[in-house]
Amino acid sequence: MDKKTTSRDGTSIAYESTGAGPAVILVSGAMSTGATVAPLAVPLSDRFTVVSYDRRGRGESGDTAPYAVDREVEDLAALIGAVGGEASLYGISSGGALVLHAAASGLPVRRVAVYETPFAVDEGGVEERAEYTRGLTEALAQGRRGDAVELFLRLTGLAEQMIQGARQSPMWAGMEALAPSLAYDDAVMGDGRVPRALLASISVPVLAVAGGASPAWLREAAQAVAEAAPEGTYRALEGQTHMVDPNALAPVLAESFLR
Repeated sequence: MDKKTTSRDGTSIAYESTGAGPAVILVSGAMSTGATVAPLAVPLSDRFTVVSYDRRGRGESGDTAPYAVDREVEDLAALIGAVGGEASLYGISSGGALVLHAAASGLPVRRVAVYETPFAVDEGGVEERAEYTRGLTEALAQGRRGDAVELFLRLTGLAEQMIQGARQSPMWAGMEALAPSLAYDDAVMGDGRVPRALLASISVPVLAVAGGASPAWLREAAQAVAEAAPEGTYRALEGQTHMVDPNALAPVLAESFLR
């Protein structure tokens, strides 16, 4: 990250920008930094000024206690101010939930796109997220960062054998370093339900995208987001999963953001 801006509470937010044109800010999900979404900037940068950034508590960005979702919305406000005063927002996974909060808050946002924000589509999913919240809160309070990461990986559906393999891998230390930020994504997701009242208050177009090869509930969640937003649109990307190919996603985003 080669640039810094300062959020309202004094937190330093690291970002980088590439390309030229209308501003688009890419928002990463849990256990990730700006580098995770940066590959998407490449196919978008011929038509947009594309910004990727480290969310607070990650990478090269700072952090200031106590955490609140509103602080992350203020981080986006600072970024929008740094790149010209208006931007479209894209968020993947729980980063999509943050984007929806930002759009509902009245920031100068032109358009919004989210990819597979993992909202629960039934009560079983709501209860699973509640159990995750309880376990995560306890693990982080006790300093058990590794256990917190395990809880998150189980929530994503990763097999136990793969989780134990990840614990032995060189990347585990980096994952533990990001563990405290799991609480931030958990807060952004709320109780896990589709935030229909929040979505109903968003006055800009919302594009909700899901992969055609992803689990059906993720597509259902994306459809529910589109249905709850006054100007919502749903798109499925054939053959794509949660690990979406930037070259498959970029044309869909560009079409939406250039309207």
